[in-house]
This record gives sequence, C-alpha cells and structure tokens, in this order.
Amino acid sequence: MSGRTITRAQLSERVYEEVGLSRNESAELLEMVLDEISTALSEGEAVKISSFGSFSVRQKGERIGRNPKTGEEVPILPRKVLVFRPSQLLKSQINDSAKNGSGQHH
Repeated sequence: MSGRTITRAQLSERVYEEVGLSRNESAELLEMVLDEISTALSEGEAVKISSFGSFSVRQKGERIGRNPKTGEEVPILPRKVLVFRPSQLLKSQINDSAKNGSGQHH
C-alpha cells in the first residue's frame, strides 16, 4: 500500500486538467456529483456507477456486542451502514496493479 490519499482538491484539479473547465467550474462540478450521490444515499437509494461499483445503505438491527477490554456485554443500537461493492472491472484493475507491483496512480 502506498498510503496515498486522494483529496477533493486533487480530484477537482484532475477534472480541470482533463475536461478543460475553469478551476472553479471543475470544483463546482465535483461538488454537484458528490452532493447528488450523498443525497441519493441519504434517501435510501442505491448509487451504481458503471465500471466502478455501487453504493448502498443497509439497515443493521440491534445486537449484543462485547467490550474487548472488560468483556462486558453492551447493546449495539440499530443503525444504517454504507456499503460499497466494487465492479468486476475495478477489482481486476486493482489486482492487475498488485500483480505488476504498481500501486501508483497514472
């Protein structure tokens, strides 16, 4: 693992470089896309991005957990969790880059 993290600013810069919008327009476009994804997920919709993967929200029921330090049982309240399932194409890309010893982005 390279330990590298891609930020919003870097994504926006890539849109600027690749699409030819101004830096402000590129940042606005990225924010619109992220807002659209966030809104859909918060409304319980699944988001599928072809060749990348799908995001969905799953409801988890209440269950009993255990404090690892004390061993004490504690209830874990019902909650929603975000799930990402990568596409087969994305899995292949990741595995191919691992085989080639290249975890770097182009």
